[in-house]
Amino acid sequence: MEARLEIRLALAPFDPATELAAFTAAHPQAGGVVSFLGQVRADGVVEALELQHFAPLTLPGMEALGRAVLASWALDGLLIVHRAGTMAPGEPIVLVAAAARHRRDAFAAADFAMDHLKSESWFWKREKRAGQWHWIEPREQDYADKARWS
Repeated sequence: MEARLEIRLALAPFDPATELAAFTAAHPQAGGVVSFLGQVRADGVVEALELQHFAPLTLPGMEALGRAVLASWALDGLLIVHRAGTMAPGEPIVLVAAAARHRRDAFAAADFAMDHLKSESWFWKREKRAGQWHWIEPREQDYADKARWS
């Protein structure tokens, strides 16, 4: 059975619980489902987060990443949902879920996908703090996390 790849660019808020429930239900043969949810920090400092994207690159880039993940691990399915637009603190940004017969493949696949989304993604990020917008670049740790897969 061929692994199922679901990649979505969400231009409006999405419900991670609904997404994960549907993904899990679609893969009853999986021995494990691993998920990661990234959300806007509700730390009292960040007022909003904006993710801009370039449509001709973003979804094709996400799909290429998904295919690379499926080629590298024995998965039953992979889900990546990534927001674009302006988000408030506490709102979900990204959901990555991997379904596999064995947990190690699911963990590694989700970890790899997030490391690559963080450092080579097709999004431009800025945060609003104290009423001012500030561009956010990937951190050195993001690049180091990605490099461990080389």
